[in-house]
Amino acid sequence: MAVTDKQILLPIGVVVRKTPGVTRWAEWCWRAVAVLPGAGPADWRELRCEGEAVEYHAATVTLDLHHTQTESYLEGLRAPVPSVYVIMRPVPAGAGEMPYEVTLVTASPYEAQDYCDTGEEIVEKVPMPEGVIALVHDFVAAHHVEEVFQKRRRDRANVNGTQDGIGDARIPQAADVYRAPALARKERLH
Repeated sequence: MAVTDKQILLPIGVVVRKTPGVTRWAEWCWRAVAVLPGAGPADWRELRCEGEAVEYHAATVTLDLHHTQTESYLEGLRAPVPSVYVIMRPVPAGAGEMPYEVTLVTASPYEAQDYCDTGEEIVEKVPMPEGVIALVHDFVAAHHVEEVFQKRRRDRANVNGTQDGIGDARIPQAADVYRAPALARKERLH
């Protein structure tokens, strides 16, 4: 684990479960089911096998806690089940024997939502282990600054002025379809 004044980097192992698909269109179902804080490097190492279901230590990636995202971490901690989010990206066919690569683990529900919006990655919500909950809570307590809401005031506009259509009134125009006829006559008389 690397700790600086404004950032914590923690290696997190990701456990992915492979089970038989339930439809004819998907032969296998791949889901991130757990995380292992402080895990060593791994590349789809088989952890356990129960019938056709297999669990793999798919990868170890870095959980990055940054001081500018404490509001989103706080929102994640307020959830009924605090969670981390595992982002997996499909591997092109023939590029490897496993169909997904684990690209990111985040404690920020806002960042996970950004990945959900693209629709290209799989985003799995995994319960956060107690040790990680304590770490994120302490980080938020140390770095979170509540922003005070300030209502914006309207500009003081002159609402009594007359509007002479669209365009600059200082520039004489032969015809202006937006100019009110009464104002055009008034200008001709002066």
